[in-house]
Amino acid sequence: MVLSAVMTLAAGLAGCSGQSSGPAAASAEPPPDLGAKLYSQNCLPCHRDDGKGVPTVYPSLAESPVVNGDPQELAQWVLGGKRPQSMPAGRYPTQMLLFGWMKDQDAAALFTYIRSHFGNSAAPVDAATVAGARP
Repeated sequence: MVLSAVMTLAAGLAGCSGQSSGPAAASAEPPPDLGAKLYSQNCLPCHRDDGKGVPTVYPSLAESPVVNGDPQELAQWVLGGKRPQSMPAGRYPTQMLLFGWMKDQDAAALFTYIRSHFGNSAAPVDAATVAGARP
């Protein structure tokens, strides 16, 4: 009898979880874009809101040949520090932090975001491309 009462109570609580599959749930705001979130958490301090960086300190991502170029080179640069050939040597005194800890899907979302914002219009990047670029 006690077990039956506990099961009835548990079933009742499960129905009151606040989650709904009706129209109210459909109107909820979708989560923010993963690429934008990753950019704001990791890249924004140096590359800024507009992606233009800080002149002579942090490079601009806006209309950047590195950002718009080969996505594998971009991944190798951001994740492993391998400087792309399209990047002019010695332009910036700062060393970019490495983001090799990022999961392939997260890095792909970030690269897709920066390749489609700040005046860029390059193709999206998928997780397989990122995985293929890792050392």
